[in-house]
Amino acid sequence: MKRTRVEVLEALGLWPRWRLRAPAASAEPVSASAEPSLASTRGEPAADAVDARAAEIARMDWTQLEQSVAGCSACPLIERRNQTVFGVGDRNAEWLFVGEGPGAEEDARGEPFVGQAGKLLDNMLAAIGLKRGQNVYIANIVKCRPPGNRTPQLSEAQQCEPYLRRQIELMRPRLLVALGKTAAVNLLGRDAAIASLRGKVHEYRGIPLIVTYHPAYLLRSLPEKAKAWEDLCFAVATFQGLPSRVSAPT
Repeated sequence: MKRTRVEVLEALGLWPRWRLRAPAASAEPVSASAEPSLASTRGEPAADAVDARAAEIARMDWTQLEQSVAGCSACPLIERRNQTVFGVGDRNAEWLFVGEGPGAEEDARGEPFVGQAGKLLDNMLAAIGLKRGQNVYIANIVKCRPPGNRTPQLSEAQQCEPYLRRQIELMRPRLLVALGKTAAVNLLGRDAAIASLRGKVHEYRGIPLIVTYHPAYLLRSLPEKAKAWEDLCFAVATFQGLPSRVSAPT
């Protein structure tokens, strides 16, 4: 019997069941101070607590969301962070670039992509006529630095996912660019080699998504820069073929 996409992802452990329940809509303001602490050394938080937290985040505006991220204690990454890295750029941007997580410099300054990888990303943006902060927003899968710049664990990414999802809902970008495999796997909800994901238009919650290499990887693998340039050109061509945004983001 043919299984649905969700069933396949659940079997792979890549689709937590709490995602299947849509958060309840509400116009009531949410206090950032109400952010529940889910950090625990005794196991995963209860499903109802996870659902309630996701629903709460789904009602936040930009100010509430940023305050909630700053005070978040939902996973063990809080133990070593200096500060959270919320994201940076134009909150009405049509382009959203998503990386993996903060590094040492990002953790110190509270802004994504500020080290050598950040300089390369700025150059990549300039090469296609874009600029940080101008119709561009930059975020990460996780808001806190993983120890030793390791890849974020699935549980850590799951705790941050409602934050990134809400940022995307508020921004409503026309095109999403996943920088590296970690970003691509978490946004697409499936594991795959980055080589198999490049050169295709994917989708995240109705938004076209392009996959390319992470700038930090390109610094270590200079020959791959030519492939990244191909991806950027493909992203521009894809963007130019997209319909205009119907209305301004809320």
